[in-house]
Amino acid sequence: MKSLTIIDTFGFFFRLYYAMSGLKNKEGKPSGMVHGFANFIHNLKNDFPSDYIVFALDSGGKTFRSEIDPNYKANRTSPPDELKAQLPVCIEMIEKMGLCSLRLEGYEADDIIASFVKNNKDKELEIRVVTHDKDLYQLISPNVFIYSPAKKELYDRAGCYEKYGVYPEQVRDFLALCGDSADNIPGVKGIGEKGAKKLLDEFGSIENLYENLSQVRNERTKNMLFESKENAFISKRLATLYDELDTPNLDNAKFPQTNPLLKITDILEDYSLNRLLTQIQNTKDEKKLSFTSVLITDENKLVNLVESITEDTLISFDTETTGVDAKSAKIVGFSFCFNEQISYYVPLTHSYLGCPKQISLETAKWAISQIYKGFVVGQNLKYDFRIIKNNFDLNPPKNYADTMILAWLYDPSSAVGMDSLALRLYDYKTIKFEDVVAKGETFASVECESAAKYASEDAWITLRFYKTFLNLLEPNLLKIAREVEFDFILTLFDMESNGIRLNTDKLRELISSNEAALKSLTNEIYELCGEKFNINSTKQLGVVLFENLKLPTKKKTKTGYSTDESVLSELLETHPVIQKLLEYRELYKLQSTYCEPLLALALKDPNQRVYTNFIHTGTATGRLSSKNPNLQNIPARGSLAKQMRSVFEARDGYSLISLDYSQIELRLLAHFSKDPALLEAFKNGEDIHARTAISIFGTSDPKNRAIAKSINFGLIYGMGANKLSGELGIDKKSAKEYIELYFKAFSTIKEFLESIKVGAKNDGFVTTLLGRKRLFDFSHATPMQVAMYEREAVNTKFQGSAADIIKLAMLGVKSLLSEDAKLLLQIHDELIFEVRDDLANDFANRVKELMQNAVNLNVPLIANSTIAKNWGELK
Repeated sequence: MKSLTIIDTFGFFFRLYYAMSGLKNKEGKPSGMVHGFANFIHNLKNDFPSDYIVFALDSGGKTFRSEIDPNYKANRTSPPDELKAQLPVCIEMIEKMGLCSLRLEGYEADDIIASFVKNNKDKELEIRVVTHDKDLYQLISPNVFIYSPAKKELYDRAGCYEKYGVYPEQVRDFLALCGDSADNIPGVKGIGEKGAKKLLDEFGSIENLYENLSQVRNERTKNMLFESKENAFISKRLATLYDELDTPNLDNAKFPQTNPLLKITDILEDYSLNRLLTQIQNTKDEKKLSFTSVLITDENKLVNLVESITEDTLISFDTETTGVDAKSAKIVGFSFCFNEQISYYVPLTHSYLGCPKQISLETAKWAISQIYKGFVVGQNLKYDFRIIKNNFDLNPPKNYADTMILAWLYDPSSAVGMDSLALRLYDYKTIKFEDVVAKGETFASVECESAAKYASEDAWITLRFYKTFLNLLEPNLLKIAREVEFDFILTLFDMESNGIRLNTDKLRELISSNEAALKSLTNEIYELCGEKFNINSTKQLGVVLFENLKLPTKKKTKTGYSTDESVLSELLETHPVIQKLLEYRELYKLQSTYCEPLLALALKDPNQRVYTNFIHTGTATGRLSSKNPNLQNIPARGSLAKQMRSVFEARDGYSLISLDYSQIELRLLAHFSKDPALLEAFKNGEDIHARTAISIFGTSDPKNRAIAKSINFGLIYGMGANKLSGELGIDKKSAKEYIELYFKAFSTIKEFLESIKVGAKNDGFVTTLLGRKRLFDFSHATPMQVAMYEREAVNTKFQGSAADIIKLAMLGVKSLLSEDAKLLLQIHDELIFEVRDDLANDFANRVKELMQNAVNLNVPLIANSTIAKNWGELK
């Protein structure tokens, strides 16, 4: 079935304006609405893929509804001058792009939309109306849907009822009763949305309601309805859409096949949309993408292709393997590409009936060593480096670039996988892995010809990515890639190779102890609840707590009662079983998530070491994440944390050394805000939480210091009075007063934090200390999303900058590392090393000095070090 998307255009424009009202171009002209609309058009293909698209426009003057009621929309104030200045520009954009639009004097966009729907309703067509306006929900039918850009949800008949409590055919009656203050539709005075819904549930329509007015049981409601009868019927007429207009043939509304923004580059230039211009210029010819895939099974041909590679040779490279875990996967083949016309695949270990002769592993090793002499481009190179090291014992090349990291630097919040990038950058659909590899099989079972098409495409598209990002990325981001991020790949590669040792005997003892404790807790919980049930079943636990024990219900979901940690914490005082449940959950998670999986991994390794995988591009802030196993999430606090960490040990003759930055994010707050009081406190080496407590309360006892600490760290993460009051168990008024006292004591901080939010909104991004960017699309954001983006912008400024600093420190430490001193783990602001005992103290001092001088801030950077035989004893 074909599809038609109709945009309620002016409502959309107004929303864009208010979302980005502060944005200006280089000449100072307001540009937020133009900026937002241009980005909307750029994302059309992904957000609203359709066969046809129409922009419905308001006429701007009086409509026939003004004759029904002269007060209709009379309450609306004149739009801001900045909005009015951009409105004709946005309409010009639609016209110059050749997009179908309709505007008729005397009628509103709603009427044009209704007419388009009626005139095309009988066709085999799915119609989606993009709007924020509740009036248009009356158009919903089996093939007509409302798309809310605020919620990013598609509403059908059931969705309309869930949202408003009435069905589409009742929307006009609903507005007739409760009115609409936005359009000055009067409705029935005194009846709100709940009352309107209740009446329509009972009577169906206002006609039936007024015919049976005597049956309305509530006398007050009956009187209000009687007194406002005329208004009710006028309101229904005002809310009724006119659908008898002539609309263009849909052949004039075909969805554009090329990016329509290419037709308005002059407007984009005028409004300083340089980033968007670069993107569209890059993709204008990409529909012609094609290449030749070549399967190489002749060793002489392979030798001829790679023997003349030098350090000036640009070559993309990719491996095909038996699995996704680089630690255990075996190589099946590799692909490479020198240019955009031909890409090659070299099969090595395919195994299926009738498999042709393949390249020997010996020749493959030589060929890869030749490729490594060039400038190697890859997508997620750390994986390929690991595969080649494990299978051929070849170290990574000297010169390389990773397109996944370039994509992440360009937009750290978007997907950076190959398939996503190809679609986003070129509208090109790559061959999917599942299209060539049967379920339950590995790549080794794929026929070589099919494998060649899939694998050579990977190398070819990676080379295109590289050339594209050289044009897309700003010089500073390319500099960060070359001088920081690419080198950091090898730092992570080495850390992953090192692993960390586990004492399997201690871990077995801990598992046994946990099992006994879990059994004891299970029996206590059964006894306190008076019945046996599956404690790990949220559904069963909810029934036991809230139906059988009659505890107060705090939160309910679609699937039943919520029993998450926040709910149970609120119930602590209501029943003794709650404390036992929290203890059980903590212990069960430790056992199932950490103890048992870690033991299984350690037993597979001859040295009883476990090896994590650090994810370079896993967060938008720049922090590393870790998986398989996640060693960054090993419990750090709580009664069980020390026991758990104690099973991680240094090998014989070595010690573990921990070095971590002290209050790095608060120091960054002082650095960026240049707050005099904060700068002085850090320069004097004061206890910053005690200093804050004195500033707020006049004294610093443990309770006041704890409150001050919550405020200090909370503000960096966008915490407001509501969250502070919940965290500290105080009333909202007190929390608000504490925050106000804090801002009074540190006078520049409030203004600085606000400037981050305003800057992110105006610029569409926030930068870290190094200059990495995190992008925010405020133009499409709901109010809730705007608040979330503002918090994330503030958080990124500090957490992202802290990530920059620890990364620079890790790169700097590399010169101190050897077989006797290895970097094992990074846990955000902390580094853990394994160092020979006789070198430990000197090494710790040298690393400490290096970390403290990684960057120059307006306040001193302080690193703390501890040395111990196991992780539990560190700090």
